[in-house]
Amino acid sequence: MKNICQNKRAFHDYQVLEKLQAGIALTGTEVKSCRNAGMSLAQSYVTIDQKGNAQLVACNIAPYAMGSYNNHAPTRQRQLLLHKKEIRKLKRSVEAKGLTIIPLEAYFDNRGHIKLDIGLCRGKNLHDKRDAMKEQMDEREAERAMRSSR
Repeated sequence: MKNICQNKRAFHDYQVLEKLQAGIALTGTEVKSCRNAGMSLAQSYVTIDQKGNAQLVACNIAPYAMGSYNNHAPTRQRQLLLHKKEIRKLKRSVEAKGLTIIPLEAYFDNRGHIKLDIGLCRGKNLHDKRDAMKEQMDEREAERAMRSSR
């Protein structure tokens, strides 16, 4: 499993309630660009359209250097490959509870397909972010104290 990119900002801004794995429909030059680590999940999100398809919006995949006229549009909407049952469940959660679907990580699976971990998320308030940062600092200090006491 080779990691392509992570959305580190998502873990800072959102509380991840549930994770799902989704495939993503890409063209040839997009896959080659992803192999060169030309993908960014910053500011991207997932929507569910009227037809019941999950779409990845605002994901930037850099144009492939050797692509010539076959290159893709860098920020086009890309379809996510999920089961209808999963899409219905996500749609109900977004509509009823006011949650957001955020891509968390993109990677190659064992067969060489690009997979996307998406999370059903709730936005954090400012005090929640401060609490999370404080917990991280406490954990780091505890680790440092454990290392220095050996």
